[in-house]
Amino acid sequence: MFSTPSKPRSLHDFSFAELETQLVSDGLSATHAHTLWRSLHGHADALQTMPANFLGPLRRWMEKHLYSAQAEYFLDVPEIVTETRSSDGMTRKYLLRLRDGNTIETVLMGYEGRFTVCVSTQVGCAMGCVFCATGQMGFTRHLRSGEILGQVLHVQRVLRQDFDKSLRNIVLMGMGEPLHNYDAVMKALTVIADVRGPSLSWQRITISTVGLVPAIRRMADEGCPYSLALSLHGATDEQRRALIPVGRKWPMDELIEACRYYNRKLGKCIFIEWTLIAGTNDSPEIAHQLAKLLEGMDVHINLIPLNPTAGYAGSASAHTAGLEFQRILRAAGYPVTFRQRRGIDVAAGCGQLKAQAS
Repeated sequence: MFSTPSKPRSLHDFSFAELETQLVSDGLSATHAHTLWRSLHGHADALQTMPANFLGPLRRWMEKHLYSAQAEYFLDVPEIVTETRSSDGMTRKYLLRLRDGNTIETVLMGYEGRFTVCVSTQVGCAMGCVFCATGQMGFTRHLRSGEILGQVLHVQRVLRQDFDKSLRNIVLMGMGEPLHNYDAVMKALTVIADVRGPSLSWQRITISTVGLVPAIRRMADEGCPYSLALSLHGATDEQRRALIPVGRKWPMDELIEACRYYNRKLGKCIFIEWTLIAGTNDSPEIAHQLAKLLEGMDVHINLIPLNPTAGYAGSASAHTAGLEFQRILRAAGYPVTFRQRRGIDVAAGCGQLKAQAS
């Protein structure tokens, strides 16, 4: 009656269709898929013991497949190693241990009237951006879709318990390059946006990339509904490659053409992320170069003063240099804002995540 997977699998790795198919193939009614799905994505931690409202067939399936000594499935409920709270009173950084012992960091950020979670997609990162603590770690492995989802479910539990609030925004700007782990990321986001499950609006989900050209084009071709943020940081190949090694694989002209293709195909704005580094990419000349580079594109530019990391000696631009950079870009007709900084004192800011206890 019961089918057996070749190795243990997370129930959080299933799409709804996959879960329904599995249960039906194991002899259960499709109705049980709705019951289990709601529990998986509402209060998954409660599934560590049998829910009282599960009917007999589903209870027997769970006892055999999840709770027995030979269980073929498990849950992605990460262990909290540390919770670090920022002095800003609005930011919490979680060091989470995964099933295989690897750790990742996830950041909950509070703003006026909303909460945002910054989610990791890999253990470490292969992109090697010189000013990023995760890039300085190197790459260990991709996260499964259930491990990406598990971070969101963890933060939702925290918000319910501690704030009686709901999560509003998701940014995939934590550890790792999301588009390097494309399939797992998209599967996780499909589950996160499913109205039968977590039901987070796709309009409030942003994927950040350092510029994987084929994946940007794939997003456009597949009609990906999520917002795209491009970590650019340089206006010429020379400037960009000094900070982002992947720039050597995909030159600036290929990257910008892929972004123009995305604009045309989807009619969506791209957020340009620009880390301001003193004496490196914050001069008026570079601001003018950037304005010319982005000419005719639908973009919104976010300026982010460099956050300190142990592996990079650069420093944040002076406030006056940042304002002048912004003024030049605005004069060229671009919307330009400074990113609100959160959790810098606990290394929870952009580029500071490193998956170890502070």
